[in-house]
Amino acid sequence: MVHAFDAYVAAALFPREGAAFALGDGTVRFDSGEAVQAHDGVVLCAALHPSGSGVLTGGDDGRLVWSRPGGAETVADQKGKWIDAVAASPETGLIAFAAGKAVTVRDVADPGFIRTFVHERSVAGLAFDPKGRRLACATYGGAALWFARIAEQKPAMLKWAGAHIDVTWSPDGRFLISAMQESDLHGWRIADAKDMRMSGYPSKVRSMAFLQKGQLMATSGAAGVVLWPFGGANGPMNQSAIEIGHDQNALVARVAAAPLSSGRLVAGLDDGRVWTAELAGKGLTALKAGKGPPITALAVSPDGTLAAWGDEAGGAGVVRLP
Repeated sequence: MVHAFDAYVAAALFPREGAAFALGDGTVRFDSGEAVQAHDGVVLCAALHPSGSGVLTGGDDGRLVWSRPGGAETVADQKGKWIDAVAASPETGLIAFAAGKAVTVRDVADPGFIRTFVHERSVAGLAFDPKGRRLACATYGGAALWFARIAEQKPAMLKWAGAHIDVTWSPDGRFLISAMQESDLHGWRIADAKDMRMSGYPSKVRSMAFLQKGQLMATSGAAGVVLWPFGGANGPMNQSAIEIGHDQNALVARVAAAPLSSGRLVAGLDDGRVWTAELAGKGLTALKAGKGPPITALAVSPDGTLAAWGDEAGGAGVVRLP
């Protein structure tokens, strides 16, 4: 199905209800046709709700909102601030969101549970570890690691100079990877904080996705999808990346992957095209062959059968994977 929303698509997700799109006009649109006015302004970030039903969005109106086809519910209100990042853990039912230097953690099962972690600089990205117990916060100078339920603590700092704008954990929790303002990735092995620089990108890495049982991490930011190896005790340390789908006329803007048991990969380009590849097979299959505005959002359904894409001008679609 193809949609024309007439607003920047900030995120594509697959909650239990089917594909959903968070838009620059403050709405959340569901592939089934429902539209929810979540924000009085722009959606800045989005994540699946820990329950699997509906999506969480943060906006420039300072609100964190849970949207489902039946309507919207305000989870938190940070008046006068922007909510720039959100993360959620289905394992623990925790939600984290960032507003400037402060990160707040809430528990969907306990309305009275609130933890606030304050940083020296603004936080641009959040990620819970696979067990949902530790929270990584991307900030200037590295990533801060917090135990999500503990009130009084000092974070463990994984340091690397520069602005860190996004962060993700490896599926086994052994590595943390951050995307940087300087068009690089940086990573740390959690056990000993040994760090690694993953460089050579022509543009910023705005999208990362693990696949093939967590053995590979796919990234955007180059003329093809860059794949880093994560097998073995040292992961990508002292390893070289490979690139698939190289196209000298476009850059990969977004990547998404099917469940970790699969080698299925989907890529969205800055010229509007979308393709998929099965790493065990050969070649690429076009999901959206026509060129247009840059792809800004991409997701694969939990069962690995569907992909959803959205672009800068409000175009969006849901397609079945071959």
